[in-house]
Amino acid sequence: MSAQPARALMTIGDVLGRLRPEFPDITISKIRFLEAEGLIEPQRSPSGYRKFADADVERLRFILTSQRDHYLPLRVIRQHLEARDRGEPVPPPAPRAGPEPGRPVVPPPARPLDGAPRRPRTLVAADATAEERAPVRLTRRQLLDGAGIDAVLLARLEEYGLVRRTAGTNGHYEGEALTVARTAAALGEFGFEVRHLRALKAAADRQVGLIDQVVAPQLRRRDPGAHERATETAREIAALAVRLHAALVSTGLRESLDP
Repeated sequence: MSAQPARALMTIGDVLGRLRPEFPDITISKIRFLEAEGLIEPQRSPSGYRKFADADVERLRFILTSQRDHYLPLRVIRQHLEARDRGEPVPPPAPRAGPEPGRPVVPPPARPLDGAPRRPRTLVAADATAEERAPVRLTRRQLLDGAGIDAVLLARLEEYGLVRRTAGTNGHYEGEALTVARTAAALGEFGFEVRHLRALKAAADRQVGLIDQVVAPQLRRRDPGAHERATETAREIAALAVRLHAALVSTGLRESLDP
């Protein structure tokens, strides 16, 4: 009997297509982040592109399930993966922590932002800076409900250009608008007003301009795949820029706060 041909390696886009039905929020940046943390090690083509085998996809599925269903930190997930690699049994995850039966969950008080009503603290994922939202379209009501904000705050975010409707989508918002709205609301609980966030928006616009200059020559090429390569390059530069920004802020805070 002839041997079955080996399955072709997958691109990072192929991996997204396989995992998104189960993990809608999975992104290219998330996969790169997990690679940077040493949790996955995809192969590289001679030209430097990532190539994934079925085993890599299953490893990603294990990581994402551990995060989503059991809230395991990366440190614990890494230990479980190392045990799997050694052929050792992986301990079952601890049950989720939850409120005591019959006891209502009372959210902590929150400070208002630009006249918005008091609301529970918005939790922002620790690695949100390393990720883009999955490509989705939101109506105004979906954005308000999903972010837990009111129309006053949304109007302020639109006024200062932090959130805007996407042209040609019948007034819908891109998924990133949800992240912006949630994060702005969370910052509001520390006393930030929307007008204070203009500096962050201006800094982001400058970064986009620099990235556009770098990838512009790739976009002008007419060979197949040029646009895809330019997009991947832009996203990788953006992830590095965000990481650099976080490190610089951390350094500045340490210098200003440490005795």
